[in-house]
Amino acid sequence: MTDPIANMLISLKNAAMISKEKVVVPFSSIKHSIAECLLKHGYVASVQKKTEKGDIAVLELTLAFDAQGPKIHDVTRVSKPSRRMYAGVKEIHSFKNGHGMYVFSTPKGILSDTEARKEQVGGEVICSIW
Repeated sequence: MTDPIANMLISLKNAAMISKEKVVVPFSSIKHSIAECLLKHGYVASVQKKTEKGDIAVLELTLAFDAQGPKIHDVTRVSKPSRRMYAGVKEIHSFKNGHGMYVFSTPKGILSDTEARKEQVGGEVICSIW
């Protein structure tokens, strides 16, 4: 697996497309931070770190649903291993007129676009979600 973050994001997107409730991905601290950011903004209902057989840590994500279905409509990996994308604080803008968000890796941790503007920091654009 070349890009584990993209694998997690595509798993979330595929689960939302078929209205699956839970997604299980291998654990890493950056994936956990991204999942916590998605939890804070309501795209994911819960995030749990679990240990499976053989002491393998996994991250179990429960998708959030509303009356129309899952809250995740689309997820796109912006910064890839082959091409990193960075944005300064002046280059950060809203996504889908505020109905979606960008997720940034900043010196202050994993933040959404609105949080990064509030904290006055830029960084690597990890993904966009709406």
